[in-house]
Amino acid sequence: MMNSSDLAEGQVGTTTCDDVGVWESKHPLPGGLEELYRVIHRRRDVRCEFTGEPIEPEVLDRVLRAAHAAPSVGLTQPWDFVLVSDRDVRRTFRDHVNGERAQFADTLSAAEAQRFAGIRIEGILDATLGVAVTYDPTRGAPSVLGRHSIADAGLYSVCLAIQNLWLAATAEGLGVGWVSFYREEFLAELLGISPGVRPVAWLCVGPVSALAATPDLERHGWRRRRPLEQALHYDRWSNQRM
Repeated sequence: MMNSSDLAEGQVGTTTCDDVGVWESKHPLPGGLEELYRVIHRRRDVRCEFTGEPIEPEVLDRVLRAAHAAPSVGLTQPWDFVLVSDRDVRRTFRDHVNGERAQFADTLSAAEAQRFAGIRIEGILDATLGVAVTYDPTRGAPSVLGRHSIADAGLYSVCLAIQNLWLAATAEGLGVGWVSFYREEFLAELLGISPGVRPVAWLCVGPVSALAATPDLERHGWRRRRPLEQALHYDRWSNQRM
């Protein structure tokens, strides 16, 4: 266990994660901890690997219950999940996403645009299911315990539910891809979402042929992950030890 003296020396633990995200512990871990950490590091934002095969109902139920078990500010559970299997709806959304992709591409330099051209941003029609995750800021309002000074705390709660869903799906052998190239008002109208409720994410979910060892954006040269040491600060923002 890490203690204060470890932090004082700037040590960050006893595990390693190599350049392709393969996690391994330097020491045996008890129970299911080993698999938990492997799932966390195996998780990928999936685009191309969906097979379109069905998701077993009991598997989907477990994954959604894991999402619904996430912590939330004031116990508001401000999320809802719209399960979208209708291909016409998904095709309409895919076309909208492609339009947003083109708009983003127009803002890039020539070199960036060339790299971006080879990066796929969605698997909307390839995935078995679309899951739109929403945020209702009125749930539990006006007296949401813990949100009075941080207005976005409810939105953070929804993101925790999404992460729970993502990790549970990974553990079940499913892939998840978060699509963010859309206008909220378009998706809200497409799915008939109640006024005031925000569509936070469209998740492509389904069985995959494999999960890539390296994240797509890193593999295509868009960005590289930074090491944990660059993200650590001790007592003050200005105090880093690298």
